[in-house]
Amino acid sequence: MGDKWLVCSAWPYAHGIPHLGNIIGSILSADVAARYLRLKGCEVVFVSGSDEHGTPIEVEAIKRGIRPKELTDEIHSRMKKLFDRWNISFDNYSRTENPVHIKFVQEFYMDLYERGYIFEDEMLLPFCPKCNRFLPDRFVHGTCPYCGFEDARGDQCDKCGRLLTPTMLINPRCSICGSKPIIKKTKHWFFDLPKLSNDIEKYILENSNLPENARNMSLQVIRDGLKPRSITRDNKWGIPAPFPGAEGKTIYVWMEAVLGYISATIEYFSKKGEKDRWKEFWLNPETKSVYFIGKDNIPFHTIIFPALLIASSRNYNLPWTVASTEYLLYEGQKFSKSRRIGIWIDEALELLPTDIWRFTLVALRPEVRDTSFRWSELLNVINKMLNDDIGNFIYRTLSFIYTRMDGVVPERHEMDEIDKRTVDEIASMYRRITEYMDEFRIRLALHEVAGLARLGNRYLNEREPWNTIKTDWERTCTTMNIAFSIARSVAIMLLPFIPSSAEELLRQMNYNVNDISWSMAKDLVPGGHRINKPKVVFKKLTEKDVEKLLKKLDEIRGSSRS
Repeated sequence: MGDKWLVCSAWPYAHGIPHLGNIIGSILSADVAARYLRLKGCEVVFVSGSDEHGTPIEVEAIKRGIRPKELTDEIHSRMKKLFDRWNISFDNYSRTENPVHIKFVQEFYMDLYERGYIFEDEMLLPFCPKCNRFLPDRFVHGTCPYCGFEDARGDQCDKCGRLLTPTMLINPRCSICGSKPIIKKTKHWFFDLPKLSNDIEKYILENSNLPENARNMSLQVIRDGLKPRSITRDNKWGIPAPFPGAEGKTIYVWMEAVLGYISATIEYFSKKGEKDRWKEFWLNPETKSVYFIGKDNIPFHTIIFPALLIASSRNYNLPWTVASTEYLLYEGQKFSKSRRIGIWIDEALELLPTDIWRFTLVALRPEVRDTSFRWSELLNVINKMLNDDIGNFIYRTLSFIYTRMDGVVPERHEMDEIDKRTVDEIASMYRRITEYMDEFRIRLALHEVAGLARLGNRYLNEREPWNTIKTDWERTCTTMNIAFSIARSVAIMLLPFIPSSAEELLRQMNYNVNDISWSMAKDLVPGGHRINKPKVVFKKLTEKDVEKLLKKLDEIRGSSRS
């Protein structure tokens, strides 16, 4: 792995608070990766921000009788505080209303305009006579011409992933009022995506780091034929288009939000007083970048964003990989605020501690198929994986050393076959977990960490130190040294996932988290290390607890409505 990493999370749309599916699909997964890479000793810049422009926000602000910026100021501030409470370790959580971003976007597109990648043309667009407005992509819904999905949006079909334009939809309808739009002529500026078709295909074919699903979806989109993408809109709320004659037009929200990855990096280093260091993360080909997104965002990150970068006069790094998830459902259904299906990230923290949510969501992360969050699954994950496997093993190891061995990790003596086999298993599990983390398959990695704790439990049960301590001190010393080494490895490898709880475990083991590196998880601990008094860190939940939590959720929602 490279020494420098740019970790990017899809920008949450500042239209409302994200739900559990949103946070695991991008921000939480990205945080686990950023923390892991830092533990490995890499220099990491982890960026994201609030995506604040576009029609949905404009319409919501009209409904509330306030200016769009008042709405996004409020939501951006709330999201920033919530991500702090979720223990998300952003280097910069920015916003698209940031002056650095606005200036960067306008200069970036003028560069493309001067290089001949942007042209103007008249186009026919849906116009809703009832709402008296042109309807941008996401404000037209209809049937997908490719797969027949009846709720496709005007820019993309959520079912088959194909990129669309509003006029391609069958039976279109206005997303605001539901009436049938008419088609009107308007002038817009376009990004000449077809001109870059060969470059993009070459990038995708030659980038072996891209996951199979992203590669296949992207190649299919290219085979269907890339079309010019309109990059301006008739919205008032957005970044003013900088092109000659484009007064009154704004940049399409999707075409400016992806550039936020660059502007947020520029802003981060400017604030540090190192205004040129952003180039080390965007113009140095040795730097690697990973983008955490939901599967519906794949074409924007593997086709449109790389095309914009290639078209620029600067030699920007293209995405090294994308780490996309499938959808997280709630009890088998899609999240829906209006139908009160699901849990939102502010509500979640009123119910259970942050690390319980972080652990559960990563354990259920939909890495290869849609997965459902169920309360029964949460009980299973917390009670079995976190308590029985991890918490129980670490506590019984530490309390034995503290009460029976004067709180000092003993020296290892001669190892027999069981000890050697266990030590070999620690090494092979460390390699496997590291491999999963390097591939950003964090769900598999977390399950394997729990497996390492299960190995520790089995080893203790096999060795029975509570019996051997009466008859064979050296044997007991070797057992407890190896058991403690496994416990320390588990605590280290939990740091990216549940940082607060893992730090508490390491404090009990008498380690300063600032002195810890990922590679220490493969080592056996030398004897003579003194530990602190152990305490139980995790606790089980019952079905009755869940009933109380659901009742509390109803109360939270009741009070927020009143």
